Amino acid sequence: MNHVLVTGGAGYIGSHACKALRDAGFIPVTYDNLETGWQDAVKFGPFEQGDLLDRARLDEVFAKYAPIAVMHFAALSQVGESMKEPGRYWRNNVLGSLTLIEAAADAGCLDFVFSSTCATYGDQDNVVLDENSEQHPINAYGASKRAIEDVLRDFEAAYGMRHVIFRYFNVAGADPDGEVGEFHQPETHLIPLMLDAIAGKRDALTVYGTDYETPDGTCVRDYVHVCDLVDAHVLGLKWLKDDKGSRVFNLGTGSGFSVREVIDHSRAVTNQVVPYVDGDRRPGDCTKLVSGSTRAKAELGWTPTRSTLETMITDAWKWHQTGHYDS
Repeated sequence: MNHVLVTGGAGYIGSHACKALRDAGFIPVTYDNLETGWQDAVKFGPFEQGDLLDRARLDEVFAKYAPIAVMHFAALSQVGESMKEPGRYWRNNVLGSLTLIEAAADAGCLDFVFSSTCATYGDQDNVVLDENSEQHPINAYGASKRAIEDVLRDFEAAYGMRHVIFRYFNVAGADPDGEVGEFHQPETHLIPLMLDAIAGKRDALTVYGTDYETPDGTCVRDYVHVCDLVDAHVLGLKWLKDDKGSRVFNLGTGSGFSVREVIDHSRAVTNQVVPYVDGDRRPGDCTKLVSGSTRAKAELGWTPTRSTLETMITDAWKWHQTGHYDS
């Protein structure tokens, strides 16, 4: 059986990955402690509740399903929180991932697809980032992800564990079929926060920082549609199965948009006023993060088809109106 263990499969990106895996002929097995995920999002394969730090539970799941690979999304991921509670991030993200990697190696599951982040690069203004850019994370979230990348390289040297690492930029949008989407408690991502404000679920969107060295003073990010992102993860899994070796790929479009530009696009897509107020910068936020990589396109054959702001906001708005797990 082509089981793939998907950690964090009840979360935003993980649930979309499970659908993409199912559509590609694999059987995704969601492993999630439901701390930030939603059991209602598990629709495309078996569910096993458990924590990354629970080695005995992981061993049970590896023995039960004998997965051919791991796709690892589970992590704490709030930059601001990681600045205030670094120990929690190092314990959960790094120690949890180490426990998972050890369990996979002992089970003979040696193909590993890892969800990393562009936050490993830190704040490199006026630098278009590719896979060879220096990594200087400025918060515990990015630092924890970089540490896991190092762990995977050591396990390849020791055990032959092959890995594909995806460092991706800001993920947005939702499943266009409306089966799964983005929903966090608390919500921290720009587009769903903005849609909440449009829908009257919060008084206003707060724009964190208006004094960045950008054309309009707000920080700039590269946005990629969640469906395009998970398509790349399936391609990464096939890359490993084709014995092409370990590889790092950036996932972004190469186009950066400021917060004010996203607000303007949202106003156009929804035909609604976007209530917002200006606020102070958040600790740990970078000025600009934009991918300059074409490696995923050239080597994986990855072609994002939904990663325009209009499409991402349209899909997110559709989900926002119809699909929340708490409804």
